[in-house]
Amino acid sequence: MRNFLKLFSILVLASIVVISCSKKDDPTDNNLFVGSYEGSIGFVKEGENKSTNNGKVTVVKVGNNYNFVFSDGIPDLKGVQFQNDGDNAVVSIDNDETKMIRITASQLTIAYAKDGEAWTANCSR
Repeated sequence: MRNFLKLFSILVLASIVVISCSKKDDPTDNNLFVGSYEGSIGFVKEGENKSTNNGKVTVVKVGNNYNFVFSDGIPDLKGVQFQNDGDNAVVSIDNDETKMIRITASQLTIAYAKDGEAWTANCSR
């Protein structure tokens, strides 16, 4: 009976390890893209135009959404939803061409317009 319990315990433990180390990990479910990216950033709103080649965007995951915190007085972009593009990257799920955000582990590209405001970024880490 003891040998059976030992064998059963080892099989259960092995199953847990195999399941938790699955290669089918969805990048949108983890924090791979969270962090700071540096490069050129910009913001345009009626009567206001800000841009810099040495800016910073910090990506923060809140629940299922992402927030983008910009440096240099550029307003933050909040509540963006993403989907996995199958290429170790995520892209925003808005079907509108004016709302494009693509994130990889090393690159962040933003061309996003909403409510008369537009954010741009071409950054890396």
